[in-house]
Amino acid sequence: MGAIKSIGMSSLVLLLWGCQSMKPIHTVERVDIERFMGDWYVVASIPTFIETDAYNAVESYKLAGDGTIETTFRFNKGSFDGPLKTYTPRGFIADKQSKAVWGMQFIWPFKAEYRIVYLDPEYAVTVIGRTKRDYVWIMARQPRIPDEEYARLMAFLAEQGYDVRRIRKVPQST
Repeated sequence: MGAIKSIGMSSLVLLLWGCQSMKPIHTVERVDIERFMGDWYVVASIPTFIETDAYNAVESYKLAGDGTIETTFRFNKGSFDGPLKTYTPRGFIADKQSKAVWGMQFIWPFKAEYRIVYLDPEYAVTVIGRTKRDYVWIMARQPRIPDEEYARLMAFLAEQGYDVRRIRKVPQST
């Protein structure tokens, strides 16, 4: 029994130590939510399992009357001519002050963390991250961004603790 208790305590200490060693991922100070709405092309990402073979990926946001975010994520699976896939999760603004932290709900009652960690002043480019650094999305109002800007965002994500080798560009035909 003592050995089991010792293993349990060791596991708890390692878990807490792991949580403390993870640098917090900061968000932007404030998001004008109405201005953030609309279409965003996914330029690059560490993809989730549903988007590993996505082409022409676009995430669209619309502010609903109840304050939630109606979201439509669409892409062609496997190629530019592949079948169109569409997902419609709902966004819930978790941080009412900054509006930079959301819960994105694909399946009730679970909400995935969604953090706006970068947003340029023109609302033309954004980066969505997660504390776990397991997924990230570089998105823009246009299908592509200049190489210099992409390199700057990759450096920013490396500073945030992301393994940038896992980030892949999303093919866009437009």
